[in-house]
Amino acid sequence: MPEWPKDRLTRFEVARIIGARSLQIFLGAPILIKTDSSDPMEIAEQEFKQIKIPMTIKRPMPDNSTEIVDIKKAIKNWVEENTN
Repeated sequence: MPEWPKDRLTRFEVARIIGARSLQIFLGAPILIKTDSSDPMEIAEQEFKQIKIPMTIKRPMPDNSTEIVDIKKAIKNWVEENTN
């Protein structure tokens, strides 16, 4: 089975990253960008697009190992591919 590239995110990972970060912001985590918005989801999306998300992604693999994803490079690739 081919592996998903370490410098790419699945759409499920993107949703999980933004959702988890918006929950952190809602619960009082510091905001890492300058914004006028007070909506945690909008702030999380802006942080994602500006590559300011402070997280690590560990992908579980079929052989029970985990794969660490370079999140900054992966987000940069996602933003470049999905902004038209």
